[in-house]
Amino acid sequence: MTRQAAEQVEDPRGAVVVIDDVVVRRHTTEHLILDGIDWTVRAGEHWALLGGNGAGKTTLLRLLGALMHPTTGTVEVLGARLGRVDVRDLRARIGHVTTAQRVPEDLTAHTVVLTGHTGTVQPLWRRYDDEVRERAHGLLAELGVKELAERPYGVCSGGQRARILIARALMADPALLLLDEPFNALDLPSREDLIEALFQLAERRPRLATVTVTHHLEELSPAIGHALLLREGRILAQGPVARVLTGPQLTACFGRDITVTRRDGRWSAYSERRTV
Repeated sequence: MTRQAAEQVEDPRGAVVVIDDVVVRRHTTEHLILDGIDWTVRAGEHWALLGGNGAGKTTLLRLLGALMHPTTGTVEVLGARLGRVDVRDLRARIGHVTTAQRVPEDLTAHTVVLTGHTGTVQPLWRRYDDEVRERAHGLLAELGVKELAERPYGVCSGGQRARILIARALMADPALLLLDEPFNALDLPSREDLIEALFQLAERRPRLATVTVTHHLEELSPAIGHALLLREGRILAQGPVARVLTGPQLTACFGRDITVTRRDGRWSAYSERRTV
């Protein structure tokens, strides 16, 4: 562990992610994807990761999830540096939720959550004792979908699926939860239900750190206290939301005039109508 990382871990709140001068290039073309990334995420912090298409959000999230290594620089997640740790063990300690996850649609919601205990696509029934099964039921209740326990995953709505996948990710009791566009294709009621579920999750788990990738400020729960803006692979701004999520900052990030408002902890953003 680097001296910088050691100092971060000694912080009273602890650091769950320390990224130092990270560069990522595409191996085949040497195209620069991320450039000079420095970022620390501490226990209990909730971050929004925003930027236009191609800004590098997915690559940055893959680094946090120990799914790839940087070209240069260091990435330390949960005290372990990528390149010096068995990433299979590290991934088991990170919750990662994406709508692209492969989930057999005939499995019940409860079974889907159970597979989070083994980190497998299909259930390994011999590994699930009564305590594990009850924990899965408890997580479904915590995410507000306990009534779906015996419903096939394939007939659940998009919002229900998102909450089932979050419950699945929490089976490993992670210190870090990565949410890759969890609101994708949700209607308004489903979006609001998920926002409330994430807010309650943050309230109940004060040490859990989360990073949420989204394109829309309206999808941020009031629990989000920090934001990072990416533009063309570089950090444009990072820090407390009140300082980062401003009209001028988002205008610079997305390349068009954006007005930002905040009310009761919720955000909205829009562009003024352009006149000829």
